[in-house]
Amino acid sequence: MGQLVAIVGRPNVGKSTLFNRLTESRSAIVDENAGTTRDRQYGKVNWNGRDFSIVDTGGWVVNSDDIFESEINKQVELAIEQADVILFVVDAMIGVTDLDDHVAKILRRASKPVILVANKVDSNDWVYNIPEFYKLGLGEPYPVSAINGYGTGDLLDEVVKDLPENKDNEENLDQIPKFAIVGRPNAGKSSLINALIGEDRNIVTDIAGTTRDSIYTKYDKYGFDFYLVDTAGIRKKTKVNENIEYYSVIRSIRAIEASDVCILMIDATRGIEGQDQNIFSLIQKNKKGLVVCVNKWDLVENKSQEAIKFFEKAIRDRFAPFTDFPIIFGSALTKQRIFKVLETAVKVYENRKRIIPTHKLNTVLQEDITAYPPPANKGKYVKIKYITMLKGAAVPTFIFFCNLPQWVKEPYRRYLENKIREHWDFHGTPINVFMREK
Repeated sequence: MGQLVAIVGRPNVGKSTLFNRLTESRSAIVDENAGTTRDRQYGKVNWNGRDFSIVDTGGWVVNSDDIFESEINKQVELAIEQADVILFVVDAMIGVTDLDDHVAKILRRASKPVILVANKVDSNDWVYNIPEFYKLGLGEPYPVSAINGYGTGDLLDEVVKDLPENKDNEENLDQIPKFAIVGRPNAGKSSLINALIGEDRNIVTDIAGTTRDSIYTKYDKYGFDFYLVDTAGIRKKTKVNENIEYYSVIRSIRAIEASDVCILMIDATRGIEGQDQNIFSLIQKNKKGLVVCVNKWDLVENKSQEAIKFFEKAIRDRFAPFTDFPIIFGSALTKQRIFKVLETAVKVYENRKRIIPTHKLNTVLQEDITAYPPPANKGKYVKIKYITMLKGAAVPTFIFFCNLPQWVKEPYRRYLENKIREHWDFHGTPINVFMREK
């Protein structure tokens, strides 16, 4: 199970810049105007072998003219509630403000590890302002500069130290497939779960307390044997009843990280929306297997093959460049093809665990490499000498040993991935292609 870190603070203290720095991306929009961040941003961070999810929140404001103020504040509260560690960002150039005091008061009641981050220490002159932040009562401030990266290494060391251990309480959880049913609100997740486990509940065993907010439900009906990763253990608080979209993504982060294969539910009556892409992006960042279930197909009038092909193309176009995943059209309400969804998820899990013998890899792929070798760069030719598959990896991982790995660019890596998928069945699962010097 992964962990979640939330970045909070008042507007214009550099939360989004820090998010971009830690995730090594430019996902969050950065602007000098307050209130730029309204939609949440989610990313993955890897530090010294530890992976965790991070969420960027909007700036906390009170008594402003911004019509989004109350919604932003609710979402900040929710992030605080769900996070394992909280980064409270303040501005070292300005010092403590009334809004900082207000946020600090909330965080002191949170009973969560809080790391005070004094941002915008872009030069040594601003270090002398740091002691002022001790008055917030949240411990030692960490001076950083999100712009140039100063202090972020020490900050990440502290974050990793405060994160809970990433382990499951049940020894056999790693031995049985774990499938998460995810999607935006009203896509039919609950209906699918009810259709699967609503009858003959004597075959269902709940493992209570396995994680803080995900429940593993064992399903061993009709020859299947796997865990459904459900987030029903999280009770929706009254104060967040208007934040269903945001709450759904927070829950999805937990469910996705706890799973091997994700069943992404899409509402056939509404088509593909931004939230579907957000959740798909989370699945991709976490390198999980994928099965897309287009639910409520019974409500669609035009069920012709042309309509199905059009819908499939629209989904793959929106989710490109990863397009090698199964799409199933069904209905949780009428139970149309719901067991096909499970069969396909099991197949994707098997593909995820597939190991190709080294001699087969070299025999088959060397012919493709000979037919289309890596492009020369500055008169230097790349020679791929040996190929192997990493055993025991969570994601199918292929290592190509060559003389000049730094010259192999992304287009050729994608060519190699396509050839691997062409020769062997890795339908529904991402794969890693690495070049190493031989």
